[in-house]
Amino acid sequence: MKIAVIGQSLFGQEVYKELRKDSHTIVGVFTIPDKDGKADPLATEAEKDGVPVFKFPRWRVKGQAIPEVVAQYKATGAELNVLPFCSQFIPMEVIDHPKHGSIIYHPSLLPRHRGASAINWTLIHGDKKGGFTVFWADDGLDTGPILLQRECDVEPNDTVNTIYKRFLFPEGVKGTVDAVRLIAEGKAPRITQPQEGATYECIQKKDNSKIDWNQSAEAIHNWIRGNDKVPGAWAEVDGQKVTFYGSTLVDNGAAANGQPLEIPGASKPGIVTKAGLVLFGNDGKTLMVKNLQFEDGKMIAAAQYFKSGSSAAVELTEEEKTFAEQMRAVWQSILTNVSQIDDSTDFFKSGAASMDVVRLVEEVKLRASSCQLQNEDVYMNTTFQDFIQMCVRKLRGEDDEEELVVDYVEKNINNMTIKMPHQLFINGEFVDAEGGKTYKTINPTDGTAICDVSLAQISDVNKAVAAAKEAFEEGEWGKMNPRDRGRLIYKLADLMEQHQEELATIESIDSGAVYTLALKTHVGMSIQTFRYFAGWCDKIQGSTIPINQARPNRNLTFTKKEPMGVCAIVIPWNYPLMMLAWKTAACLAAGNTVVLKPAQVTPLTALKFAELAAKAGLPKGVVNILPGSGALVGQRLSDHPDVRKLGFTGSTEIGKHIMKSCAVSNVKKVSLELGGKSPLIIFSDCDMDKAVRMGMSSVFFNKGENCIAAGRLFVEDSIHDQFVKKVVEEIKKMKIGDPLDRSTDHGPQNHKAHLDKLVEYCQTGVKEGATLICGGKQVQRPGFFFEPTVFTDVQDHMHIAIEESFGPVMIISKFKSGEVDDVLRRANATEYGLASGVFTRDINKALYVSERLNAGTVFVNTYNKTDVASPFGGFKQSGFGKDLGQEALNEYLKTKAVTIEY
Repeated sequence: MKIAVIGQSLFGQEVYKELRKDSHTIVGVFTIPDKDGKADPLATEAEKDGVPVFKFPRWRVKGQAIPEVVAQYKATGAELNVLPFCSQFIPMEVIDHPKHGSIIYHPSLLPRHRGASAINWTLIHGDKKGGFTVFWADDGLDTGPILLQRECDVEPNDTVNTIYKRFLFPEGVKGTVDAVRLIAEGKAPRITQPQEGATYECIQKKDNSKIDWNQSAEAIHNWIRGNDKVPGAWAEVDGQKVTFYGSTLVDNGAAANGQPLEIPGASKPGIVTKAGLVLFGNDGKTLMVKNLQFEDGKMIAAAQYFKSGSSAAVELTEEEKTFAEQMRAVWQSILTNVSQIDDSTDFFKSGAASMDVVRLVEEVKLRASSCQLQNEDVYMNTTFQDFIQMCVRKLRGEDDEEELVVDYVEKNINNMTIKMPHQLFINGEFVDAEGGKTYKTINPTDGTAICDVSLAQISDVNKAVAAAKEAFEEGEWGKMNPRDRGRLIYKLADLMEQHQEELATIESIDSGAVYTLALKTHVGMSIQTFRYFAGWCDKIQGSTIPINQARPNRNLTFTKKEPMGVCAIVIPWNYPLMMLAWKTAACLAAGNTVVLKPAQVTPLTALKFAELAAKAGLPKGVVNILPGSGALVGQRLSDHPDVRKLGFTGSTEIGKHIMKSCAVSNVKKVSLELGGKSPLIIFSDCDMDKAVRMGMSSVFFNKGENCIAAGRLFVEDSIHDQFVKKVVEEIKKMKIGDPLDRSTDHGPQNHKAHLDKLVEYCQTGVKEGATLICGGKQVQRPGFFFEPTVFTDVQDHMHIAIEESFGPVMIISKFKSGEVDDVLRRANATEYGLASGVFTRDINKALYVSERLNAGTVFVNTYNKTDVASPFGGFKQSGFGKDLGQEALNEYLKTKAVTIEY
């Protein structure tokens, strides 16, 4: 069809583009004149395509059509007029002229909310359903016959912006194009609008959008959101006109802590809190607004009302100055009517519109991906200087829109000052446990207390789960674009890298990890893990599946990968930060929220991680950290009906208990990484020096506190004695001592109870008749140090051959040359199946053995070589499910199949 598009804005532009894709001929585009030297987006698109563009300032004078204008329109030969968004009055001579008449897009379910402010009034009236109508134009005001309607749910906290972006814009474009398609096919209906239910409301302007405080909290909320962002609901505060944005209904606002703010006409003073401004209706119920705008156009976070104007300007580094000049060029390219951008240039007073805000935000992302701006950030920082200051603060992680209050424990150690949070982290805040309960976390190097840590109670678990559920179901995290989610996770990884020395120091004093190992592995691999999964956020996808079709109908089946919801994660004490990263990174990348219980003896890096997550911009409730006992916190997470997935790393005994609790409670999804007794087979044709070096690493890495540690070495008899001799020689070279000493090879065991178990384990080996070559006892010095230990002549029936030590104890057994299948039988004769290894120069033997070892990971001529891209997990009683790699995402996703008949 030959179509004339009459309208403006990005909406008009998208309709125009889609009509052209449908092979319609656009014979003319009629839009508004250029503003401040800038063409409307619809005009820009059409001019690029060589389509005739007409920019009439008006179509009528004193109620009469302008003949010259009508003549130019008729000359186009249009068969249909499409009015996707039009702010001008179009005369009936134009409306009725085409063969097929004219159709208009209207953003409400007619006959309800006729008039230019339909979206506003949909929200002001608290409608539960919204939508749009495409109707045939007549000489009434939005009264023509209905061609097509589509509806959506109106969410409780929708604003004009959110419902427009979520539904009215994207679906409205599709609906308008579908309406044209129906006309072209001769199938377009003309349904007379019913009189029943018809409403017409006035145009919302600034002068009639003042807030009436003498109504319920819900009515006030609806008024504010119904005017958000245009024209903006306002009230007088402290003698000036203040506009309110970002309203939400809140249940417990009356109990909020903050500073009172007198508002003339309100039933009670508002309360300025860390989260926003709490307001009261005349029914005593509450709402909260996020942002405030003053008469001079300046917008601030409502939480900063009493602090506005108090922050000092930051001095820019040379790199930041380069970024500022890049942004100055961007401003200049947007504000083409401004000759020069200086610090006082105001973005909006210089002619910028909402579409320019979107462009500016995207331009920043291109130049600094870690600077995650929202449109509101531009509205709150309108001058170039304020804009640059805001961007720089965000890049530095100093964005204080809602200041994070942290009660640090500070220590001067390892040539630095470390700052350690010690409270629970729930819903974006560090808080005390119920009843102020605490416990002491101990430094295993000397046995002294590091600090008091809040001890979570059942009520704290319930609060954390509720916060995570709200963040997933109602918050921005659940609705966030996957790519934006990935950027936040990547920013978190950057912050972890900036704090890596501090994190490694905290890890060392809390877990006993040697500092250099903590820096490289505990912290280094954690950073790599978050970066790896940040890249997966926008690559999670389903598939299209051919199915048997019930002819003559046609069918389409596709799958969607969706997040689980609230996930609980319970981690052990051997790699406190790395185990957090392995599970949490995949969990967040999949779009879930998390409640994490660190091991009670090693909570400090998890709490520091919570601080960095908040500073990276992860929304409230997405990450919650609860130090506490497994019997209380872990059990409640297993039982909680709102937790949909639990990931656990720890002992097989506890894993079985968790699995049972998860099944009985609500059949929640579970992944378990449990105990191990990993066999390492060393053949006589190995590279001996490498086998010794890697064999020692397989046992003594991280002082043996390693889930995949080689729990039993099978050494071919012809090289057994040589191998043992070389191992003992290397052990004698190992330095046992302070983990913060860069020359230390072997630090303390994690905690006293574990040390005592190691002593008992070795005593059992001696009693059973195994030969103790070296070690086997506690080092006589302060702290929880245990000697690297070697047992030989270990028989298959012995306790130390069956059960893992989880410490620096090498268990060596011989096997006869040529008996490959027999040593494989012995290696697999365990209820565990986490990892395994083989050393040989014979590739055929290596492949034969690796195929027959019954373990989730097999190392060939290496050991402990884990990578963020390689899946990690066990068989048998070592658990099920995977950490790391693409497969880890599946642990935190559910698959939905959708079948459509058409």
